Amino acid sequence: MKKSNIILSSGGLEALQARFGLRVAARLSEASRELPHDVSERLKASRELALERARLARRAEAATNTQMVGNGSSAALNLGGGGNRSDWWFKFASALPIAALVAGFFFIEHMHTRQQIAAAAEIDAALLADDVPPAAYSDPGFVEFLKVPRN
Repeated sequence: MKKSNIILSSGGLEALQARFGLRVAARLSEASRELPHDVSERLKASRELALERARLARRAEAATNTQMVGNGSSAALNLGGGGNRSDWWFKFASALPIAALVAGFFFIEHMHTRQQIAAAAEIDAALLADDVPPAAYSDPGFVEFLKVPRN
Protein backbone atom coordinates (compact mmCIF):
# COMPACT_ATOMS: atom_id res chain seq x y z
CA MET A 1 0.00 0.00 0.00
CA LYS A 2 1.37 3.38 -1.00
CA LYS A 3 1.46 6.15 1.59
CA SER A 4 0.85 9.68 0.40
CA ASN A 5 1.50 12.89 2.24
CA ILE A 6 -1.31 15.40 2.05
CA ILE A 7 -0.44 19.06 2.40
CA LEU A 8 -3.30 21.18 3.72
CA SER A 9 -3.69 24.90 3.92
CA SER A 10 -4.29 26.44 7.35
CA GLY A 11 -8.02 26.71 6.60
CA GLY A 12 -8.18 23.08 5.48
CA LEU A 13 -6.27 21.98 8.57
CA GLU A 14 -8.63 23.88 10.86
CA ALA A 15 -11.64 22.32 9.12
CA LEU A 16 -10.14 18.84 9.52
CA GLN A 17 -9.45 19.48 13.21
CA ALA A 18 -12.99 20.76 13.73
CA ARG A 19 -14.45 17.68 12.05
CA PHE A 20 -12.27 15.39 14.21
CA GLY A 21 -13.34 17.29 17.31
CA LEU A 22 -17.01 16.89 16.42
CA ARG A 23 -16.58 13.14 15.90
CA VAL A 24 -14.81 12.73 19.23
CA ALA A 25 -17.48 14.82 20.96
CA ALA A 26 -20.26 12.70 19.42
CA ARG A 27 -18.61 9.46 20.57
CA LEU A 28 -18.04 10.85 24.04
CA SER A 29 -21.65 12.03 24.23
CA GLU A 30 -22.88 8.55 23.31
CA ALA A 31 -20.66 6.93 25.93
CA SER A 32 -21.53 9.51 28.59
CA ARG A 33 -25.17 8.34 28.69
CA GLU A 34 -24.03 5.17 30.40
CA LEU A 35 -21.92 6.95 33.07
CA PRO A 36 -23.09 7.65 36.61
CA HIS A 37 -24.48 11.12 37.33
CA ASP A 38 -21.51 12.37 39.42
CA VAL A 39 -19.00 11.40 36.70
CA SER A 40 -21.05 13.08 33.99
CA GLU A 41 -21.22 16.28 36.11
CA ARG A 42 -17.45 16.28 36.56
CA LEU A 43 -17.03 15.80 32.79
CA LYS A 44 -19.44 18.66 32.15
CA ALA A 45 -17.45 20.96 34.47
CA SER A 46 -14.20 19.89 32.80
CA ARG A 47 -15.66 20.61 29.33
CA GLU A 48 -16.79 24.07 30.41
CA LEU A 49 -13.36 24.78 31.90
CA ALA A 50 -11.64 23.61 28.70
CA LEU A 51 -13.92 25.81 26.57
CA GLU A 52 -13.22 28.83 28.77
CA ARG A 53 -9.46 28.24 28.50
CA ALA A 54 -9.75 27.95 24.73
CA ARG A 55 -11.66 31.25 24.57
CA LEU A 56 -9.03 32.96 26.74
CA ALA A 57 -6.23 31.53 24.59
CA ARG A 58 -7.94 32.82 21.42
CA ARG A 59 -8.41 36.26 22.96
CA ALA A 60 -4.78 36.37 24.12
CA GLU A 61 -3.60 35.29 20.67
CA ALA A 62 -5.76 37.92 18.98
CA ALA A 63 -4.47 40.59 21.38
CA THR A 64 -0.88 39.51 20.79
CA ASN A 65 -1.37 39.63 17.02
CA THR A 66 -2.96 43.07 17.25
CA GLN A 67 -0.16 44.30 19.50
CA MET A 68 2.48 42.87 17.13
CA VAL A 69 0.88 44.61 14.17
CA GLY A 70 0.71 47.87 16.11
CA ASN A 71 4.29 47.65 17.39
CA GLY A 72 5.66 46.17 14.20
CA SER A 73 4.38 48.88 11.87
CA SER A 74 7.70 50.71 11.92
CA ALA A 75 9.53 47.45 11.21
CA ALA A 76 7.13 46.77 8.35
CA LEU A 77 7.83 50.28 7.06
CA ASN A 78 11.57 49.66 7.21
CA LEU A 79 11.22 46.36 5.38
CA GLY A 80 8.98 47.83 2.71
CA GLY A 81 5.76 46.18 3.82
CA GLY A 82 2.36 47.74 4.29
CA GLY A 83 0.86 51.05 3.34
CA ASN A 84 1.21 53.46 0.46
CA ARG A 85 3.82 55.48 2.28
CA SER A 86 6.30 52.62 2.28
CA ASP A 87 5.63 51.58 -1.32
CA TRP A 88 7.57 54.53 -2.72
CA TRP A 89 10.33 53.94 -0.15
CA PHE A 90 10.63 50.29 -1.20
CA LYS A 91 10.76 51.27 -4.89
CA PHE A 92 13.41 53.89 -4.14
CA ALA A 93 15.48 51.41 -2.15
CA SER A 94 15.19 48.88 -4.98
CA ALA A 95 16.28 51.41 -7.62
CA LEU A 96 19.19 52.74 -5.57
CA PRO A 97 21.66 49.91 -6.41
CA ILE A 98 20.86 50.25 -10.12
CA ALA A 99 21.44 54.00 -9.97
CA ALA A 100 24.78 53.42 -8.19
CA LEU A 101 25.80 50.92 -10.87
CA VAL A 102 24.97 53.33 -13.70
CA ALA A 103 26.82 56.16 -11.94
CA GLY A 104 29.83 53.85 -11.53
CA PHE A 105 29.81 53.07 -15.26
CA PHE A 106 29.75 56.78 -16.11
CA PHE A 107 32.61 57.43 -13.68
CA ILE A 108 34.69 54.61 -15.21
CA GLU A 109 34.06 55.91 -18.72
CA HIS A 110 34.96 59.46 -17.65
CA MET A 111 38.24 58.31 -16.09
CA HIS A 112 39.09 56.23 -19.17
CA THR A 113 38.44 59.20 -21.45
CA ARG A 114 40.60 61.46 -19.27
CA GLN A 115 43.46 58.93 -19.42
CA GLN A 116 43.21 58.79 -23.21
CA ILE A 117 43.23 62.58 -23.45
CA ALA A 118 46.22 62.80 -21.10
CA ALA A 119 48.14 60.22 -23.16
CA ALA A 120 47.35 62.05 -26.42
CA ALA A 121 48.37 65.38 -24.86
CA GLU A 122 51.64 63.88 -23.70
CA ILE A 123 52.41 62.58 -27.21
CA ASP A 124 51.46 65.93 -28.76
CA ALA A 125 53.66 67.82 -26.32
CA ALA A 126 56.59 65.50 -27.07
CA LEU A 127 56.09 65.94 -30.81
CA LEU A 128 55.85 69.71 -30.58
CA ALA A 129 58.94 69.93 -28.38
CA ASP A 130 60.99 67.70 -30.68
CA ASP A 131 62.53 68.68 -34.01
CA VAL A 132 60.61 66.48 -36.45
CA PRO A 133 60.39 67.37 -40.13
CA PRO A 134 56.83 67.85 -41.49
CA ALA A 135 57.29 64.95 -43.94
CA ALA A 136 57.61 62.54 -41.00
CA TYR A 137 53.97 63.10 -40.04
CA SER A 138 52.77 61.56 -43.34
CA ASP A 139 55.02 58.51 -43.00
CA PRO A 140 53.04 55.31 -42.06
CA GLY A 141 55.94 54.06 -39.93
CA PHE A 142 55.78 57.22 -37.82
CA VAL A 143 52.32 56.30 -36.56
CA GLU A 144 53.65 52.88 -35.52
CA PHE A 145 56.58 54.60 -33.85
CA LEU A 146 54.16 56.67 -31.80
CA LYS A 147 52.19 53.60 -30.69
CA VAL A 148 55.31 51.90 -29.24
CA PRO A 149 55.69 52.88 -25.57
CA ARG A 150 58.95 54.64 -24.66
CA ASN A 151 60.78 54.15 -21.41
